[in-house]
Amino acid sequence: MDAIINGMMQLWTSTGLFGFLFPDAMRASWGEGAAAAGPAGLGCAIMILVGFLLLYLAIKKGFEPLLLIPIAMGCILSNIPNAFIAAVDPTSGDAGFIKILYDAGIESGLFPVLIFMGVGAMTDFGPLIANPKTLLLGAAAQLGIFTALIGALLLSFIPGINFDLNVAGSIGIIGGADGPTAIYVTSRLAPEYLGSIAVAAYSYMALVPIIQPPIMKLLTTEKERKIRMQQLRPVSKLEKIVFPIMVITLCAILLPSACPLIGALMFGNLARECGVINRLSDTMQNALMNTVTIFLGLSVGSKMAADKFLNLETLGILVLGMVAFGVGTAGGVLLGKLMNKLDPKHPTNPLIGSAGVSAVPMAARVSSKVGQEADTQNFLLMHAMGPNVSGVIGSAVAAGVLISVIPTMLAAI
Repeated sequence: MDAIINGMMQLWTSTGLFGFLFPDAMRASWGEGAAAAGPAGLGCAIMILVGFLLLYLAIKKGFEPLLLIPIAMGCILSNIPNAFIAAVDPTSGDAGFIKILYDAGIESGLFPVLIFMGVGAMTDFGPLIANPKTLLLGAAAQLGIFTALIGALLLSFIPGINFDLNVAGSIGIIGGADGPTAIYVTSRLAPEYLGSIAVAAYSYMALVPIIQPPIMKLLTTEKERKIRMQQLRPVSKLEKIVFPIMVITLCAILLPSACPLIGALMFGNLARECGVINRLSDTMQNALMNTVTIFLGLSVGSKMAADKFLNLETLGILVLGMVAFGVGTAGGVLLGKLMNKLDPKHPTNPLIGSAGVSAVPMAARVSSKVGQEADTQNFLLMHAMGPNVSGVIGSAVAAGVLISVIPTMLAAI
């Protein structure tokens, strides 16, 4: 009888329900392995509900489903007590499969780099090459990164929020609207904030069609929105091959810390444009990109643990992410207005400046859509792709600057 009772008790204490209701008792049963065994308590149940909400937004509302669904599943699976899917089993010492993925791909920085390789293989830099001045619009849209960085440091004066320079830099990169870059920087500077920063970055990327149009319309007149730009010149194959080689060379000379992301991006693009390794280019665009997206999403979602996510700092990150995104959009539009004033012979529709954030190609489509609302015959998509792809480069460069400068600054303090 005692054996039966003990067996029933063992079964009860191994259930997820016991972990939700009696977290202290569960942690005590884990012994010395409690620190690495994952979360427990009602907070886990709340985070599982958050995961269900993310699934709803991705499936029903179509918010960035390719990444939001894996992130949501990673959140749900990692918050199940006693499952040890994203943690270490204190009994056997074995790591769960998501923890293995996280250690191999996120902590090492591998997954974001592979994502950039796929993005490069999928991206046509022709519009940027045909109109190089749009590179400035992509640079202007990175203004949100440094605005959010300063805002994060200011928020540290609020009780309950403690953002140091590493965290502030990681939050700021949300303004680039580039999820892989945000993950790469955060994994280097503030890995404990990876869950909330990644969710904020991808949430705002998904909300581009909602967030950007009001800002674009507020900062432009109807006359400016109707501006028709000159047709882009044809770009030769040689130019498209030389461009990624030139960018890698400049990056190697000026900012080596950005070379992992920039190098992968340009390698993918060179594979696309050279025309002699189409099989590799196709693999980067499809099989590799899809596989890494799954692993990346699960790994990021696993960091949405209750003890790290349910706090005042997460709310601050979400607010600052919104500010960064808005400022980045405004920076691109305002520079577009200035460029139009300075060079009236080659008119620039300020709307394309909003595409300087890195949400490719969604931000470019939004620029075109807002332009067509003012003039149905005004086609801005290809013009907007110039600042859009330059924004990808700009966010990677900003990431390299942050990774290079912030540790040096902290060491000097």
